[in-house]
Amino acid sequence: MSAPLAHPAPLDVERLRRDFPILSQRVRNKPLVYLDNGATTQKPQSVIDALVGYYTTENANIHRGVHYLSQQATFAYERTRGRIRRFLNAADNSEIVFVRGTTEGINLVAQSFARPRLHEGDEIIVSQMEHHSNIVPWQMVCAERGARLRVIPVDDAGELILEEYEKLLNPRTKLVAVAHASNVLGTINPVARITALAHQHGVPVLVDGAQGIPHLPADVRELGCDFYVFSGHKIFGPTGIGVLYGRRELLESMPPYQGGGSMIVKVSFEGTTYAELPNRFEAGTPHIAGAIGLEAAIDYLNEAGQERLAAYETELLGYATQALSQVKGLRVFGTARDKVGVLSFAMESAHPHDIGTVLDSEGIAIRAGHHCAQPLMQRYGVPAMARASLAFYNTREEIDALVDALLKVNEVFA
Repeated sequence: MSAPLAHPAPLDVERLRRDFPILSQRVRNKPLVYLDNGATTQKPQSVIDALVGYYTTENANIHRGVHYLSQQATFAYERTRGRIRRFLNAADNSEIVFVRGTTEGINLVAQSFARPRLHEGDEIIVSQMEHHSNIVPWQMVCAERGARLRVIPVDDAGELILEEYEKLLNPRTKLVAVAHASNVLGTINPVARITALAHQHGVPVLVDGAQGIPHLPADVRELGCDFYVFSGHKIFGPTGIGVLYGRRELLESMPPYQGGGSMIVKVSFEGTTYAELPNRFEAGTPHIAGAIGLEAAIDYLNEAGQERLAAYETELLGYATQALSQVKGLRVFGTARDKVGVLSFAMESAHPHDIGTVLDSEGIAIRAGHHCAQPLMQRYGVPAMARASLAFYNTREEIDALVDALLKVNEVFA
């Protein structure tokens, strides 16, 4: 007789919350309810300790010194690269490039990969739900090269219309760039399917993982993507640090994005020889402390168990979705079958900025505005939305507090 399947222990959210010192404070004389995780996540003490530890005991520049501190800092920095390679299941450490965040990573690919390959009449495909960071860089290179941006439409539920995507793919398509998950709708896009269809036409794919990787596994070989980009501050790490994964053969074909120290082998006034991967894309002194803090964040997620965290977030999203349905005049945007913990909404009684102000008076932090996704706002016919975005340290009690505050919004603006 086979042994029964083991079930993971339920998530001890209160214990995890104690790892995040900021969550214990009061705002406006109320307990902080932090529901703006889509903008930036809070940091566990282990990440804070890693930053302090670096500046306290290892602070030195990397790759350039033979002294002890430089060697220690270099080891820690490159150890992080290896940790991220394993986290993404990339083939080699050289495929991991440190950048300031998702935005810089996308711009790097736009300028170093797409720009030299684009000619007049060529096309780049994005989706209607993209963040401005995955729209504007492509617009810039298309305008310069005489190329065209094509857009995958979104249906009323907030899902990509894949039949229309397939129609867009053609011999002029040079790149597809899509979000792993929408920062507004929470929609989880079928990236593996999108990539497979693109590859049938010989088209490379970039995935904006800023909103996906905090909630989903990001196995780049399983997804099949050619580039994957994310930001440390969205995944419980520091600000100012991010990662670009690129397939080695593609990165090797790309010229450097920036010039300066550390990205060279030899410099003379007659010419320069560039460094091997990934150094050729990391000009100047990098955010060493940020990389070390990002390693601590990834270690924290691995120890907590990403599958357990994701399962809890899915349950909490279901509870929150049901709870918001009790609020009169509230409309949720994005009802995709597969979602991460994002709930964007509008209310008949108040503008999203007024909603945010009332909630702030109750100690509740949400986002209000166009969420750097103005084309998506136009798709749904609204100028702005309010957004509550969840993390594993949020609780049902915090959702109840959100609902109570939204009922107060209706009272204030009735």
